[in-house]
Amino acid sequence: MAEYTVLSPQTCILSPRAKIGRGAVIWPNNVLLGDCMIGEGAVLYPGNLIEDSSVGAGAVLTASVIKGSQVGAGAQIGPFAHLRPGSQVGENCRVGSFVEVKASRLGRGVRAGHLAYIGDADVGENTNIGCGVVFCNYDGTQKYRAQVGEACFIGSNVNLVAPVHLGDGCYIAAGTTLSGEVPARSFAVARARAAVRPDERGLYRPARESAPGGMAAAAEPAGRPAGGCGCGERCRRAGCACGGEGKAPAGSCGHSGLEGAEEGDAHG
Repeated sequence: MAEYTVLSPQTCILSPRAKIGRGAVIWPNNVLLGDCMIGEGAVLYPGNLIEDSSVGAGAVLTASVIKGSQVGAGAQIGPFAHLRPGSQVGENCRVGSFVEVKASRLGRGVRAGHLAYIGDADVGENTNIGCGVVFCNYDGTQKYRAQVGEACFIGSNVNLVAPVHLGDGCYIAAGTTLSGEVPARSFAVARARAAVRPDERGLYRPARESAPGGMAAAAEPAGRPAGGCGCGERCRRAGCACGGEGKAPAGSCGHSGLEGAEEGDAHG
């Protein structure tokens, strides 16, 4: 009886130099190239490409590309993760969907669930890396490393512009872009302040109701209504003579709040 299980040998390519531990399970459509080592009890679900890499005992990989890297025991990789050469993923880490790791070291228990780029970084144990986080390691000429301490929380869409150093226990708020040093157990946020103003220009238009037969009701020509201003049912134009009702008062053209005689207007 084989020490490990290959569920569909005809769909897998296993390097003659690959070493596979007892109890490992290899599902269909896996490719192992070069010097690979698969630990005891590891599970390779369909679609992995592993080259010159080691996978620890009990690790689970799904539809991912791993080259020149080390995956620790109990780690979960994928689906659709990419570990580029020089990456070390520690025990019980989670590297999820569409996460790319390049020449980085992730300590035990690091979690990067989805849509992140971790390049040239050293990340301490039990740190959370949120969705859309980017380690900005290249300035167009030179590459720089990032240092992240243990038990940090890095929120969604954070940009860490290397060289950067985060102390242990830092909390980086979502949407922040930062560089330099953040002391241990600090909170950092860097966002542009939102500008919220009334819609004085009437930019918002409610959806028009469909006319009978499914055709959208034709809008009245702007400024050429039959007794209306042409702004629509809810006019928000500052100073409009319709007073927000969408209909001009008697004797008014309704375009600009000027009563009377603009030549050629619908009121005659």
